Amino acid sequence: MKGETKQNKGINIDSKELVIALNELEKEKGIKKDYMLESIETALVTAYKRNYDSNADNVKVTMHPESGEIHVIAEMEVVETVEDDKTQINLEDAKKVNKNLEVGDTAQVEIIPRNFGRIAAQTAKQVIIQKIREASRNVLFDEFSERKGEIISGLVQKADLGKLEGVMPLKEQIPTEKYKVNDKIRACVMDVERGVKGAPQVIISRASSDFVRKLFELEIPEIYEGVIEIKSVSRDPGSRSKVAVYSPNENIDPVGSCVGQKGIRIQNIINELNGEKIDVIEWNADPSIYISAALLPAQVLAVDIKDEERFAQVIVPDDQLSLAIGKSGQNVRLAAKLTNWKIDIKSESQFRKMIEEANNQEETAEEVSEESSEQVEE
Repeated sequence: MKGETKQNKGINIDSKELVIALNELEKEKGIKKDYMLESIETALVTAYKRNYDSNADNVKVTMHPESGEIHVIAEMEVVETVEDDKTQINLEDAKKVNKNLEVGDTAQVEIIPRNFGRIAAQTAKQVIIQKIREASRNVLFDEFSERKGEIISGLVQKADLGKLEGVMPLKEQIPTEKYKVNDKIRACVMDVERGVKGAPQVIISRASSDFVRKLFELEIPEIYEGVIEIKSVSRDPGSRSKVAVYSPNENIDPVGSCVGQKGIRIQNIINELNGEKIDVIEWNADPSIYISAALLPAQVLAVDIKDEERFAQVIVPDDQLSLAIGKSGQNVRLAAKLTNWKIDIKSESQFRKMIEEANNQEETAEEVSEESSEQVEE
């Protein structure tokens, strides 16, 4: 280390061009110059250890923010007798660095490794490229994080909607749809994740209830403006959806506004969903009325509410039972999800039979009670 204590002008790696590049990055990409300098310095320390001395924990690298000159500095303890020439320097040599140094002080000794200028230039270039990529990824990540719930349009790049623009997992696809390369589709942004090497991965969906909700906002101005509110959405993707709407303005028909003249508004949404049926119902604070509406297109005779259990016993005409339940229980299942109530449906005749059986059981119980009383009297 003796011959490496002399002060020098540092290592030049096309410093002027580098500083200009850092200034432009800060202006155009928003990457702070100080942050870039710190990243380059850290990378240069690693490069020095890798190429010259892997155990040089006392070495640091600095880069001048204006000139771009690089200085490799070894922090060394000033001692009377040197036992480790990598971490120690004698007082005589230390005085050449700084005449005020004394034994026990730390000397900042500048060293000039052979060919380090070339290594430093390559390292700085790699760091800049890496940080530009990271900044671009961060911009995309932040942009799409703020767009959660929005509908976006794009082209299918792979048969399974690969990760070039966004990823639509199988569970977020409408089961009845088949996607082909270059198909133009719309989907709802569900989430943004960090993918391979930190690249943002946008998770999109056409199967979610949020997608239906956003389509209503796009097609019905009153919903977008807040005049009509979507209270709830339940959905069986590709088959049927139920949407509960409400308006505090008594002069506005929320269902009629959503359906549109001659059904044109709702038809636009149905077309986007490739024929998925949509029931638009009016939300009501009275659960009996709300549940009756939720079971449309079936007609309802009566609804018996048990508030504590959030349970509703629904009675329908005999010829409406299958319609109220729906194929594979779809209609009642969607109604229950829409209203957040447990719903049990019985036909009128089933209900009458149930009442008769209950009455018969009561009569039998009374007769048994009377017989028991007579036996006691005897």
